[in-house]
Amino acid sequence: MAVGTWAPVRQTPVLCVKLTRDHLSAISGITPDGRLFLQVRRVAYDADAVVAFLRVLLRKIPGKVLIIWDGSTIHRAQPIKDFLKRGAARRLWLEQLPGYAPDLNPDEGIWNYLKRVELANVCAPDLDTLQADLIRARERLRHKRHIIRSCFALSGLPV
Repeated sequence: MAVGTWAPVRQTPVLCVKLTRDHLSAISGITPDGRLFLQVRRVAYDADAVVAFLRVLLRKIPGKVLIIWDGSTIHRAQPIKDFLKRGAARRLWLEQLPGYAPDLNPDEGIWNYLKRVELANVCAPDLDTLQADLIRARERLRHKRHIIRSCFALSGLPV
């Protein structure tokens, strides 16, 4: 995503990037105290990969965990239902947001910040570079807990 930048007067900056169908997939979660959990991979996330991410969250976060997600079919898949039946439901509280309300999801603020600030005007020549840039951006953001906490404040969720 291109954002404002500096350039010599009357010289429009041009960002060149090769267009491909290659992509990275990412999943993330944040806590009200300002912790960030973000995974990146080369293949699309399926329900089993989502379950693996939920397991990480349950290992790293004590007590009950609120999961806010959209109405994607991956979130209603059988592996996730099985995971909940096997005992994860005791600690996981799942809230599904309507698809038209991303501003209610505090994690959307994290992605907005990553795209508009940490990765502004990044033109990675390949997926390896993009993945490395995203990982570095994640590590920088992990040290800015006030930004993560502010995403909760902007969502209006009671914390």
